[in-house]
Amino acid sequence: MSKLLYIQILRACAALSIAILHAQHDAGAIAARFGWQFTPLHLVPWAAGVDVFFVISGFIIVYSSQKLFDTPGAGRVFIVRRVGRVVPLYWTATTLYLAVALVLPSAINSEILDPGFVLASYLFLPVERPDGLVQPLYSLGWTLNYEMYFYLLFALAVAWPMRRSVLGLIGVMAAAVAIGRAVALPEPLGFWTDPIILEFAFGMALALLKAEGIVLSRALRLALALGGLGLLAIEAKVSMPRVLGFGVPAALFVTAAVLGVDRKRPMSWPTRMGIALGDASYALYLIHPFVIRAGGEVMVRSGLAPLIGPWGYVVLTLSGTVLASLLVFRWYERPVTEWIRQRLEPGLPVLVPGA
Repeated sequence: MSKLLYIQILRACAALSIAILHAQHDAGAIAARFGWQFTPLHLVPWAAGVDVFFVISGFIIVYSSQKLFDTPGAGRVFIVRRVGRVVPLYWTATTLYLAVALVLPSAINSEILDPGFVLASYLFLPVERPDGLVQPLYSLGWTLNYEMYFYLLFALAVAWPMRRSVLGLIGVMAAAVAIGRAVALPEPLGFWTDPIILEFAFGMALALLKAEGIVLSRALRLALALGGLGLLAIEAKVSMPRVLGFGVPAALFVTAAVLGVDRKRPMSWPTRMGIALGDASYALYLIHPFVIRAGGEVMVRSGLAPLIGPWGYVVLTLSGTVLASLLVFRWYERPVTEWIRQRLEPGLPVLVPGA
């Protein structure tokens, strides 16, 4: 199995973990509404799926950009491609959320509909909301604010040879975090210097190791993955800084996924499903709150909720989320991304390595 197929499966697991977190949260609200007992299942800290995404992003950006390094114009090519990949679905989700907020203003804090704040949300600018949180209009977008920040830094660094670019950018990010810990910075500087950005650095370092041909045995990779699970279990009992409690385990998972031997073998149905869901993981991440919340409303109003209980709610909404994400990826995200790529690519410079 290709090493990148393991990454796709890991993406699927990361996106599902966030969906499980939110499905259980909403199930708890419905249980309280009907007076049921409900104890969420915390096999792992589900929120760590975000940190897995960040480490994967750091790895993939370097791994997929190897032909761009040390090439004039590479920064522009890179950022245009990433904008074309990330923006369409996020803007769609944000616009849908904005539409719901305008139709049902009682459902959210109306103060966050300030035009300046809404514009900042579309532009990936982290600003503080009236409630003190540094999150965009569609709150899941806080992760994409970090992603876009990372992309901008990488676009500036990609003009140099790969090793120099990656190590230099890791150094810049580490210095930024050190400054952010030493000095109380206003937003968005506080956001941009949070230690969570080091998770991208973990992924970039792994990409360097892969490029240098580092291969780990299956036993060692299994040990690393189990070690990651063990650290997550410890974090659930002993609170640690996020980059340690979630980021380090995420890095261990990604290490196990990418530093193996490429073996071709027939893929089982669960593997193919995991890969398909990995392809749709961005859609799953962005649309799952809509599916979960809408599903809950349908179940409550139809009288189905009392019949299935909170765990039935979790199973049905997660199943609906998986199906919806596959459909959105197949019929919206992929064709729209391709349509935009065809219109952006012709305007990009022709890259000549070392020119």
